[in-house]
Amino acid sequence: MENVKLMKAAIMDKPGHIEIKELPIPEVKPDEVLIKIMAVGVCGSDVHYYEHGRIGRFVVEKPIILGHECAGIIVETGDRVKRVKTGDRVAIEPGVTCGRCRYCKEGRYNLCPDVEFLATPPVDGAFVQYLAIREDFVFPIPDQLSYEAAALVEPFSVGIHAANRCQLKPGGTVAIMGMGPVGLMAVAAAKSFGASQIIVTDLEDIRLQAALELGATHAINVTQVDANAKIKELTGGIGVDTAWETAGSPRALSSALSALRRGGRLVIVGLPAQDEIPLNVPFIADNEIDIYGVFRYANTYPDGIKFLASGNIPVDTLITDRYALEETQEAMERAIHNKSGSLKIIVYPNGMEN
Repeated sequence: MENVKLMKAAIMDKPGHIEIKELPIPEVKPDEVLIKIMAVGVCGSDVHYYEHGRIGRFVVEKPIILGHECAGIIVETGDRVKRVKTGDRVAIEPGVTCGRCRYCKEGRYNLCPDVEFLATPPVDGAFVQYLAIREDFVFPIPDQLSYEAAALVEPFSVGIHAANRCQLKPGGTVAIMGMGPVGLMAVAAAKSFGASQIIVTDLEDIRLQAALELGATHAINVTQVDANAKIKELTGGIGVDTAWETAGSPRALSSALSALRRGGRLVIVGLPAQDEIPLNVPFIADNEIDIYGVFRYANTYPDGIKFLASGNIPVDTLITDRYALEETQEAMERAIHNKSGSLKIIVYPNGMEN
């Protein structure tokens, strides 16, 4: 390991305030690796914790380190580590599960009740220079994949999981409502799965343009066009095979439902502020609509790395803002107050030149 005993960390000591402090570098357990963190994406959940101090039942009750979309280079390995080695460049899957419960054994480990997910209270996250994590949650990346792109495997995985959940097939038609970072990566996932028609909606032209660059075939600004009428027009009056709501908007969820063909599949990715939302139940029953919830992802990182490393997805066009670790609070404020001008914000804990 590098001859360093202390590291810098961006600690949120209370909502709306982040301070840079020095902490001991973590000691690795026998089944863990120590990673020098090179890039961390700012996620909507990070911003929500920063702004409000809670997301549903997860409440910030003590100082916490945010950040979970991350990649870096292994600098130390535990005695029992066999899958990876020092010097490997890796993407990091941020949810460490127990591996023993029925959900883990069924392969649906994202539902593990004992998961420790980076930057979800009380677990600290990745706005640090060094991070220790179990070896089975790191995945080597090829040389042509940048650390920034590797950090985006995490939000990309949500889209891959959504596509898997609704059995998206090559040639299928998709409508995706909401072009925030998760929605944009969902476009990339739908393209990777071979969707023939990817129709996207949003309020902001900059996000719609990014979606087109990532593979969307049609972009609809809902402030200017009736989205459902346009989707019906684009699909010959039939509707799409599957519609994904990625914005957490009740209106967008209703629109996604209305966009479906008979026998279509509704995928709920975004989380609205309220727990209960009215839906057109007769439409769901009469048309035999299948509804899929999406909670994070499972078994997606190998495919995510392959898709992004292929060069077919221009993810670098998503990165609009870059900050040093010492500027983490500024990165959060940028995400809150300049959403229309930003797509993806990256923080570099060990410097932008590394």
